[in-house]
Amino acid sequence: MYKLILIPTDGSEFAQKGVNHGLNLARSVGAKVIIVTVTEPFAIYGAAASAGWAPPLMETAAEYEASQTQAAEKTLADARAAADRLGVDAETVHIPQAHPAEAIVEVANSRHCSLIVIASHGRRGLRRLLLGSQTSEVLSSSSVPVLVVT
Repeated sequence: MYKLILIPTDGSEFAQKGVNHGLNLARSVGAKVIIVTVTEPFAIYGAAASAGWAPPLMETAAEYEASQTQAAEKTLADARAAADRLGVDAETVHIPQAHPAEAIVEVANSRHCSLIVIASHGRRGLRRLLLGSQTSEVLSSSSVPVLVVT
């Protein structure tokens, strides 16, 4: 049923629950996986600039990009090691400078994934509204089935 499973992760301990579940599912059904991490663009806040504060953007943006790339490489290496331990065929993908939910759905569609396995904090009500939810956005915009791990 599932041939190619997309597993998004941000490298957090919480996201690891989704990685573990997705890898174990892939192993049990003989599926391949794509493990993806997305790093967001450097944010420049207009209010700070209008107040007279502006960081040296080229250095700050470059430093941000370098740190994000380094973090993504570690996240993906850790996830690949977990896949290797389970004997799951895994590909890793880093999507830089993108909105996570949009990038996850795009990868799932363009690579013809049969399932997305993603972790969710399970927040409700005002906390979810204030904190946002990439999982919720993936759920609302994906044409690929989504398995949410809490």
